[in-house]
Amino acid sequence: MAEVTASRADSGNLDLRGDALRVLDHNELFGLAEYVEQHAAKREMEGAPSDEEVGQTLAWSQGWEYRERNFAREALVINPLKACQPLGAVLAALGFAGTLPYVHGSQGCVAYFRSHLSRHFKEPVPAVSSSMTEDAAVFGGQANLIEGIENARALYKPEMIAISTTCMAEVIGDDVKMFLGSAEQAGALPVGFPAPYANTPSFVGSHLTGYDSMLFSILSLLTQDASAEPTVEPTFDPAVEPLVDPAAGPRPRINVLPGFDPYVGNVREIRRLLGQLGVDVTVLGDHSDALDSPADGEYRLYPGGTPLAEVTAAPGALASLPLQAFSTRRSRGLIRDTWGQQVLDVASPIGIRNTDAMLMAVAEATGTEIPAEVTAERGRVVDAITDSHPYVHGKRVAVAGDPDQVLGLLSFLLELGAEPTHILCTSGDAEFEQAAYDVLHASPYGVHATVWTGKDAWHLRSLVLTEPVDLIIGPSHLKGLAREADVPLVRFGFPVFDRHHLHRYPIVGYAGALNLLTWIVNTVLDELDRKAPDYALDIIR
Repeated sequence: MAEVTASRADSGNLDLRGDALRVLDHNELFGLAEYVEQHAAKREMEGAPSDEEVGQTLAWSQGWEYRERNFAREALVINPLKACQPLGAVLAALGFAGTLPYVHGSQGCVAYFRSHLSRHFKEPVPAVSSSMTEDAAVFGGQANLIEGIENARALYKPEMIAISTTCMAEVIGDDVKMFLGSAEQAGALPVGFPAPYANTPSFVGSHLTGYDSMLFSILSLLTQDASAEPTVEPTFDPAVEPLVDPAAGPRPRINVLPGFDPYVGNVREIRRLLGQLGVDVTVLGDHSDALDSPADGEYRLYPGGTPLAEVTAAPGALASLPLQAFSTRRSRGLIRDTWGQQVLDVASPIGIRNTDAMLMAVAEATGTEIPAEVTAERGRVVDAITDSHPYVHGKRVAVAGDPDQVLGLLSFLLELGAEPTHILCTSGDAEFEQAAYDVLHASPYGVHATVWTGKDAWHLRSLVLTEPVDLIIGPSHLKGLAREADVPLVRFGFPVFDRHHLHRYPIVGYAGALNLLTWIVNTVLDELDRKAPDYALDIIR
């Protein structure tokens, strides 16, 4: 029996030694003789090129001539570092209490959104679809949407249904607003039941666009009749008494917009940090509990989320603090122009400088002071940076990801003395490019960097292989490039599929800066050990 299991893969849970109850990882599974033979036969049947030919082509694709051709392509995208609009809309919906994300489109699209988010957050993602098929593509999806809403309300009893659309619904021109009116007439949707909707075609924009569109729709619907008068009157004259006395009355309150945030630890960290200033927070889209719920034996369909009543009262806050600018563009416009509320437009609070700016902006808007414990926390992180600085200083880094997180990371890397070299943002635009160069050119360590917007991971491959770097920072999709270039990868942003629990840590605030510093410097130290000769394998770094 043991001889058979060593060469065949159809032996259940038996491993290479014939032992039971150990499931083989594919690293081992495809090393079995059966699979090796199948692979060789497949190559022969397909008339595959020889190993020598493959090697020659690979070497050519790693050079400057191929780079020029690669950057000249226009009609082909290879591994873009972005997702589609409805995925962002689903995440936005998950940030509100009792809210069911409802995607008007096919089941396959929704399965992709749910699995994509689940693989990153390691949590189940509740979402439903109108299950459009071929007949709906021809005759329209109104019947699907109405029946689906009726079933969703009966089965899942949501407080709100947040509706987004896929390519199919958008291409055929489904009028969701009209369909919702028909659903009310048919009795499938009670009049007045909150059902915000957003048009989120996947063939334009990105997950950031979809997030913002859905957030804008939810905020618009829930605050359409709200008063913009402050619900908490300041108990001080900022010109005379900048510090709020807690005994004098309610604490000042601001709104926080997380944006498309792949780190559930960020919202919790911002709450903690601003709480130390004596400021209460209403998070407009808090998906932290929905995507990091406890395992206590009871499944909750709607864990956490911002209560809808708090959203309705949000125009009465003193100010709103977006943690991301590029995934909240329309929503920030709503707050500023319709609510008439102050928007604290600061950079994403990643790193020391950006966190300082955020705290000072909040303190000024609320009339509070930054307490000594926050200053001490900052000092401890600065001390940690001093400890690790020699190992990060001068390291050339390639960075890829979403606009706000890339901008924050660039600022922090420059604080560490690293040298950002290649910056790629698939969903970036001219505004992002200018913002990135402003950050980079403010430091001597960033003046030689190049910023690439609208490019994909295959472009980044050419950049890294022709102009090598010491470190790559970005999502899991870059691990193949990291291996080919023999450069370590620090997982960062969205998605991170191949490492566990990074999303539970904050990357914002001083605690987030310490986390990022730890990941970066220890990756550098791991690489030093990996490449160290025997005589230099130090146990002290």
